[in-house]
Amino acid sequence: MPSFDIVSEIDGHELTNAVDQMNRELGTRFDFKGSDAKITLKDGAMNLEATNEFQVRQMHDIMYKKLSARNIDVACLEKGKIEERGMRAYQTVTVREGLDKEMAKKVVKLIKDSNIKVQAAIQGEQVRVTGKKRDDLQQVMAMLKASDIEMPLQFNNFRD
Repeated sequence: MPSFDIVSEIDGHELTNAVDQMNRELGTRFDFKGSDAKITLKDGAMNLEATNEFQVRQMHDIMYKKLSARNIDVACLEKGKIEERGMRAYQTVTVREGLDKEMAKKVVKLIKDSNIKVQAAIQGEQVRVTGKKRDDLQQVMAMLKASDIEMPLQFNNFRD
């Protein structure tokens, strides 16, 4: 029986490269001269640090540009509140990865509501979809791509 897995993954190496490029651009941009602004990556979270809140907001544009250039969907980012402590402003941007239970249930519900003859089962941080025909699985993929799920989804492990 044909099947595939629905996952939400980020390439860690590409994320590291994007953060390195962001820091390089922060060092060369005129509006960040002398501000010692930086972005650090630790445990799936990017920590933005700059002189003030305005500069942190300016860093978002750089971040979106560099991540999208590396084919990392910015929909997986969850921005925290900008905090000003002392003479610096800080923000934590979490990179969400994997399908949590609520998101997996939402994906399964979308599949079941579509009345396509497939079965969907939650397996940890992924959803396995099986069906009798390959065309049904491709319909599910197209339907999920067109849906308004707030997480980027990838389809892998396709088997005939």
